[in-house]
Amino acid sequence: MLARLTTLSQELAGAFRPATVVEVVARTLGEILQPDRLCVILLDAETNRLAVTHDTNPVPARTDDPLLQLALRRGPLAFPRNVQEEARRRGADLTDPPPGSWIGAPLVAAGRAVGAVSLASDRPGSLGEAELTLVTAVLAQAAIALENARLVELLSSAKREWEKTVDAITQAICIVDAHGMVRRANRVFAELIQVAVTAIPGRPWIGLLPPAWSDAVARALAEPTATQTEIRHGDRSLSFTVIPMAEPGAAVLVFEDQTERRRLQEQLIQSEKMSAIGQLIAGVAHELNNPLASVVGFSDFLAEGGEIPPRLAEPLQVIRQEAERAATIVKNLLSFARSQEGERKLQPIGAILESTLALLRNQLMANKVEATLEVEPGLPDVEVDGNQIKQVFVNLINNANQAIASDAPSGRIWVAAKPQRAGAGVAVSITDSGPGMAEEIAAHVFEPFFTTKGEGEGTGLGLSICQGILKEHGGRITLDTKPGGGATFTVELPGGAQAPLAPAPLVPLTEGKRLRILVVDDEPHILYYMRATLESWGHSVEVASDGAYALERAIAGDFDVIICDLRMPHLSGREMYQKLARQDPRAAERIIFATGDTVRGDTLQFLESLGRPYLHKPFTLAELRAALSHAANQPA
Repeated sequence: MLARLTTLSQELAGAFRPATVVEVVARTLGEILQPDRLCVILLDAETNRLAVTHDTNPVPARTDDPLLQLALRRGPLAFPRNVQEEARRRGADLTDPPPGSWIGAPLVAAGRAVGAVSLASDRPGSLGEAELTLVTAVLAQAAIALENARLVELLSSAKREWEKTVDAITQAICIVDAHGMVRRANRVFAELIQVAVTAIPGRPWIGLLPPAWSDAVARALAEPTATQTEIRHGDRSLSFTVIPMAEPGAAVLVFEDQTERRRLQEQLIQSEKMSAIGQLIAGVAHELNNPLASVVGFSDFLAEGGEIPPRLAEPLQVIRQEAERAATIVKNLLSFARSQEGERKLQPIGAILESTLALLRNQLMANKVEATLEVEPGLPDVEVDGNQIKQVFVNLINNANQAIASDAPSGRIWVAAKPQRAGAGVAVSITDSGPGMAEEIAAHVFEPFFTTKGEGEGTGLGLSICQGILKEHGGRITLDTKPGGGATFTVELPGGAQAPLAPAPLVPLTEGKRLRILVVDDEPHILYYMRATLESWGHSVEVASDGAYALERAIAGDFDVIICDLRMPHLSGREMYQKLARQDPRAAERIIFATGDTVRGDTLQFLESLGRPYLHKPFTLAELRAALSHAANQPA
């Protein structure tokens, strides 16, 4: 018997699960006492309810069985005979036929009953006090083993919960002791240092972290308070924090990847810079429009005069062409910098592509890249936000230009607009003679932040933004490329209406009709050439360089047309119009605005809300005639 109890002790010492303890105890008691029925109930730690964990009877007992409850609450007890009478004396009424003899004892751990064992025999006298002593001795060992098993389970459960918790944290966490050895780490830390998480505990931190981090980590660990610093890991930027623990020398190391946040910050800064540049471009372009208006206007005036010596005719034509070229560049800059909130309208795709290529002309020439444009006739107009779609084409053509420059001293870009193969839309292909792309790179080009350019040369956002713009317009963008074969990006846009065959003819001025015109502008050269030109056409002209004086003349005089600059010091053209509309609505209806500032959305919205023609500086004399024709043919 002593040998069997010694074996039991050894078996229980290696049992770390409550179920294993119950199995060992049941087998031992069954082998020694050979009862006809053996039942064990235990308290479940999670639900705090009793459960039958072992029963030799085919039909398991219930936890409210009278004998099991008697063993749990009144045991240890032994009823060698008269089991029913003995149970009744202790307040338990048996519903089933009683056994011949019975023993019941509680399992007591840490001062409280956590279960009970019930042994029954059909033979009276086979289970008595001697057997009860043996059962009590076995259960005493079992109770210790159960408590240990429960503690192990709690530790295992706590460990699993800790692991799940810290593994769910996006920061890399590592706990080191006073000797610099790693106690625990989460999976994010393991991925950061490329070591299996199970191989980290027990190793020194200095052997796990990259050597370049050693000095920064050692200095931070030497500080008595929490410290935070930044470290670099390849192309990644990490925030590093050391949090001291209660144990002297021990600390928690926290690494947080700041790469994406830094990229977003850089993108925000870059966006602010671009916004500022856009405003700067707008201001410079507006200031250029006034002198350009004078150059274009005077060249037109001189050419119409017919008194230019033959030797000056060609230089004058060059002056006019170059001024118009400069005006086109300024117009494209203003158009690209203009901020409009998703305004879409029907417009020809050819005009958008032409202005885009004009905008990029200098960059293409600098890299010796020749760009050709082919637009098939009869294409339907597209309903788009022109500035957003132009941004898409600027990005694609600029990417093609850079791809060629990185591979060859010169190259070509082919831009072609054709009808879609399926549907009523437009397909614009941009093909370059560059090096092309490998399949694995081409598969990622539309992903945010993916770039093949060097640091500081690209953000990786251009193509993803282009894709987003096209999706908002109901279109899409595709790529066809192979190494050494260039690349073709195809932009597909849904069609709107068929392009008009020809513009509507202008209504000419009524023969012999002469107009009284007031010209308002703060630029003296513009006033000079406007007066000279209009008077040469036979009109009566007054000029005003100040909005307040112009307001007085507009109210006092009976003018057929008032040509007014929109931006002027003191009293602007808009303010003058608003005051004139209140004092003399009839005169206000005769205003034609002239401006070089359409980059601001409120300016453009104001001009279009009037429903009247306006002149965009620098304007040609043909455009001036068209505006006067419109005004002259309005009802009085």
